[in-house]
Amino acid sequence: MNEANLGKVPHTCVLQLQAVYYNLKSAEKKAADFLLNEPETIYTLNTEEFAHKAGCSQATIVRLSKKLGYEGYPELKADFESLLRRDAFAEYEGINKDDSPYTVLRKIFEASAAALTDTLNTINQDSYAQAVDAMVNAETLMFCGVGDASLVAQEAYQRWVRVGQKCHCAIDPDLQLILASKLKPGDVLVAVSHSGRSKSVLNVVREAERVGALVVAITNFPVSPLAKRASLVLQTAVFTTYAGDEVMSKRVAELCLIEGLYASFLMAKGEPCIKNLMISNEVVHINKQ
Repeated sequence: MNEANLGKVPHTCVLQLQAVYYNLKSAEKKAADFLLNEPETIYTLNTEEFAHKAGCSQATIVRLSKKLGYEGYPELKADFESLLRRDAFAEYEGINKDDSPYTVLRKIFEASAAALTDTLNTINQDSYAQAVDAMVNAETLMFCGVGDASLVAQEAYQRWVRVGQKCHCAIDPDLQLILASKLKPGDVLVAVSHSGRSKSVLNVVREAERVGALVVAITNFPVSPLAKRASLVLQTAVFTTYAGDEVMSKRVAELCLIEGLYASFLMAKGEPCIKNLMISNEVVHINKQ
């Protein structure tokens, strides 16, 4: 599945593609691949032209359209056309150059809210429960990310340190590798990467695997290198409409996942962790007086 052009595919279409792609028949997958490879041409093609270029039948295109949530190909085509002709300049869906400042703010909030809802509906509940169980039983946790994903990892680190859990986090890629090499079987590495392709994160994952640690991946793409290597995948569902993807929505979804893992961990550990949390809160109160 080609992920390079997902920003040029309508949001709801992307979510459905993520859900059904690997269960498509071979002919339907050809049509889906053409849609992903040439999204900017879809609205210019009729079913005959689409079928010729994709190497499948017209009936296959109709079936794929319905599997993607459309009544038929005309509705799919219209969705692509409205997306590509929208007068927008920003990375968030629907923000236009004549929007008022408050309208921009509202649309950003709406995009973030949609990202959270979509992520909640996408998360594999069994994988989430297994991740919580692994973290509860681990002697040591490690959190890893690069760029702004490192901020998510650092936030997680601070959460678990407060409750007395032995854990590691570092910004420097070399130190990340060193810390990963110190993990043991039963320990857990939580790797955060929206794309799932961050080279330094993948290097840390390989090192954690080498020493027998379990890897939990928080990523947006279930077929990314990170997702393929991880023991457990917690998938976010954050897709921007335009070419750029450096939007805060993706980190908001990741942070909420971290918060959920933390709350579940705290509930499972019970009184000892709560006692440590209270001590931590009392200590930092000194800086607030």
